Amino acid sequence: MRISGGQVFDLREGFVRRDVCFDGRLLSGSSADGATYDAEGCYIIPGLTDLHFHGCMGRDFSDADPEGLEIMAEYELSRGVTQICPAGMTLLEEQLTRVCRVAADHRAAHKGGAELCGINLEGPFLSEAKKGAQNGAWLHAPDVEMFHRLMAVSKGLVKLVSLAPEVPGALEFVEAVEDEVVVSLAHTAADYDTALAAFRRGARQVTHLFNGMNPFGHRAPGVVGAALDTPLCNVELICDGVHIHPAMVRAVFRMFGCKRVILISDTMRAAGMPDGQYTLGGQDVTVRGKHATLADGTLAGSVTDLMGCMKTAVSFGIPLEEAVWAAAVNPARAIGIFSRVGSLEPGKRANLVILDKDLEVKDVFFRGQRVDR
Repeated sequence: MRISGGQVFDLREGFVRRDVCFDGRLLSGSSADGATYDAEGCYIIPGLTDLHFHGCMGRDFSDADPEGLEIMAEYELSRGVTQICPAGMTLLEEQLTRVCRVAADHRAAHKGGAELCGINLEGPFLSEAKKGAQNGAWLHAPDVEMFHRLMAVSKGLVKLVSLAPEVPGALEFVEAVEDEVVVSLAHTAADYDTALAAFRRGARQVTHLFNGMNPFGHRAPGVVGAALDTPLCNVELICDGVHIHPAMVRAVFRMFGCKRVILISDTMRAAGMPDGQYTLGGQDVTVRGKHATLADGTLAGSVTDLMGCMKTAVSFGIPLEEAVWAAAVNPARAIGIFSRVGSLEPGKRANLVILDKDLEVKDVFFRGQRVDR
C-alpha cells in the first residue's frame, strides 16, 4: 500500500508531504503490491495510545468481563486508538485479580480491536482526602506483595501504578518497584517536598495533572511544581474541555513542553453512549453531554475518547504536531512500546490514522489492514 498526497507526521519536521508505504504489517520505504490510497488534503498520524481510560460503549475494564474488553478494544480501534492500556479503579484485591486475569487472557488469545499493551492500576494506593470518584471504603496502604501478586496474575502486563506519596509506606513502595513499573503520583494531598521525594526515589509520572491533587499555588506548588522541577517526569492531561480550562492546557504545554505531556481520555463506560445513568468503580454516575458526575457533583471520568481529546487540544491552540506527540509518541514511550509503535518510521507497525482537514477520523489502518469502522 502506498498512501500519497497527505501531510505526514514526522518526529523531526512536524508535518511533511511524503508517501507512507507498507506491505503487510510493517511500515517500509516503498511498496510493491501496487495498492494506492489518495490522502490529498488529509493528515496522516500514528495510531494513538491511551494509557488511562476505564471504559466505553457501556463496558468497564473493572468489570473483568472478557466480552466487554473485546467491545472496548474494537471501539477504541475505530477511533484511531490502536494501543490501549486500560485502567482499573480502587477495588478489593479479589476483583483486581479478576481484572488482571481477564486482561492477560485477552492478550494471550490475540483478540481483535486495539492491541492491549498493558494495565494501569489507578488505585487502591491513594489518599482518602483526594479520592475523587474512587471508592474510599476500598483504599489500601501501598503493598509491595499485593502489587507483585497482581503483576504475576497479569503475566507482566501491569505498566503503571498510581500512588499518593504522603500515605504511610508510599516512598518505600516506590523504591521497591520503580525498576518494574511506572509509578505515577495520583489522588494525593502531597506537598511539594513529599512529591519531590517520591520522584527522587523513582516515581516518574503524574496521573491526570491538576485533578485529584492540590492546586499549583505560588507559595505551595505541590505535585505540579515538583513534577515541573523533575525533568524525567511526564504528566497526564485530560483534555476533554471539562476537566481542564483551555488556558491551563496551553500553560501546561508551555511549561512542560510537548515531549513531557501525555494526553489521556480517562473515559468511563458512557463514552460512545447516550446521556443517562452509569456506574464507575461501584458508584452511580450521571452523564449529561460531556459531563460525568457523582451525586455530589464530583467529576467521574470523561466521556470523550482520546482522539476527541487530541482534537480538543488543537481547538485550544495547541499545534497539531504537539498534540500528536502527546497522544501518540509520549504514551508509547512511557510504557515501553515506542520501539514498535507511536511514529511512522519504516520498520514500525503499520498502525496509522487518516484525518480529514477538520481532524475527523477518515480511515484507520491497523497492522497494515484497513479497519472496518
